[in-house]
Amino acid sequence: MTTERGVLNHPLIADYVGTGMTDIPQDVFPDGFYRFSRLSFTEADLIIIGLVYVYRRDKHTFIRGYEAKEAMRQQGLPTDPQTREFRGVALPQEDGIAALVSHKNTMATSFNYLSRVASFQNHYWIGYATRTVRETVTGCRAARLVYEHLGSDTGVVLDAARSVGFCTPDELIPYHRKLLQLDRPFA
Repeated sequence: MTTERGVLNHPLIADYVGTGMTDIPQDVFPDGFYRFSRLSFTEADLIIIGLVYVYRRDKHTFIRGYEAKEAMRQQGLPTDPQTREFRGVALPQEDGIAALVSHKNTMATSFNYLSRVASFQNHYWIGYATRTVRETVTGCRAARLVYEHLGSDTGVVLDAARSVGFCTPDELIPYHRKLLQLDRPFA
């Protein structure tokens, strides 16, 4: 019976992790497309820009996206949609949301935390992303993260999709650059 409810609702952790997973109101983290940006985990001087889709199903909040082809190519990885796809689930937090995101078969997992930024249109979130890899001398495992809610306007989403991949700090959208605080180390 517990396996049917999933590991997050297993009796040993249900009151710690599983409880409240369905309590993310639309006004806290709405459905739709989001453009995100963060320092690249693999290219020290570059920013990665991506696009994700947030949606609700069965009272849970899910995230789905694809790694940029350019980022996959630079790592010598296949660029087919199945390899590039990642999915995750959002979890409510006291002052925002957390998300556990992974590629198929849990090949690469990241943990994200986001809280809303007070802004004119109130459609930005800032936080950080961490990746589950061992410590190395090169590359980073944690970086500031910005999410910008684009909604579902096809023109806006397609325009954002054309910009996914690596960019320099100067090429980054100015407000994303400001929120990422590139001149300040992440702590």
